[in-house]
Amino acid sequence: MIGVDDLRFFEAICGARSLAAAARDLNVSSPAVTQRLRSLEGRLGVQLVDRSGRVLALTAEGETLIERGRDILEQIEDLDQSLAERRNEVTGALRVVAPFGFGRRYVAPVIAAFQAEHRKVTVELILSDQLGGVPAGNWDLAVQVGEMANMASALNVRRLADNRRFICASPAYLERFGEPATPQALEKHGCIALRENFEDVTLWRFQRPDDGTDIRVRINPTLSSNDGEVIRKWAVEGHGIIMRSEWDLAADLRAGRLVRLLSGYALADAPVVVLLSSQRYARASRITRFIEALADSLSPEPWRI
Repeated sequence: MIGVDDLRFFEAICGARSLAAAARDLNVSSPAVTQRLRSLEGRLGVQLVDRSGRVLALTAEGETLIERGRDILEQIEDLDQSLAERRNEVTGALRVVAPFGFGRRYVAPVIAAFQAEHRKVTVELILSDQLGGVPAGNWDLAVQVGEMANMASALNVRRLADNRRFICASPAYLERFGEPATPQALEKHGCIALRENFEDVTLWRFQRPDDGTDIRVRINPTLSSNDGEVIRKWAVEGHGIIMRSEWDLAADLRAGRLVRLLSGYALADAPVVVLLSSQRYARASRITRFIEALADSLSPEPWRI
């Protein structure tokens, strides 16, 4: 006999890369996950997970269980939502993934206000510096800044706000080393790289203003970090030139702590988008209302210069 809790437990395992990762997602110990999985397999009389490799892999029986189980969970979710809407309630659990800096500044306040308004919703915010694609693990919706390498695999993507990228440096840096007149001149400057999203962060791409020709410049960073706040502070302190999003630089540009460079050359935009982990949650009121609240908080863009 298998119950709804068993299906949700197995879905959590399938969304993780390992049993240890599943344990972190479920907020329990690894032995507890292993023991419960063995108990489930024992009751069903089949092996669900192949444990012989480093990466978690499902057996044929496991694939059947998760495929049919997700259909059942979707029906239960739809039933719960229908009943909640009849009571005019917003209920359930919401798991949100967002980038560290943007998540702290723009997503966390919306989550707090949303939960204060809808007391029967529980919300967990997971901040990560490993975004740029569809996140691994268990989550309901993910906020991303910039184009994603595998956005096509996401079932539901919505654009929330426009966001430009700028090249900037402090007045102190420019006084000492001068201002680059062309993108190619960056090769002779001290540049600072943000190492995130598994991108080629030392290759900066521009478009020529007259004909739109692509210009690619390979910088040699004198400083680099995986923390956007760190590289922004380094730039403000005069240690080099950075390429960052408008949302992160707007306050410094307005205050004169940073100066925009190469404004005649276009950089690829980095739009703010939200994606859903599953189509089955697209109609859930807690999802739709939270996305609307987040979109409202970003319209018009609070960072627009």
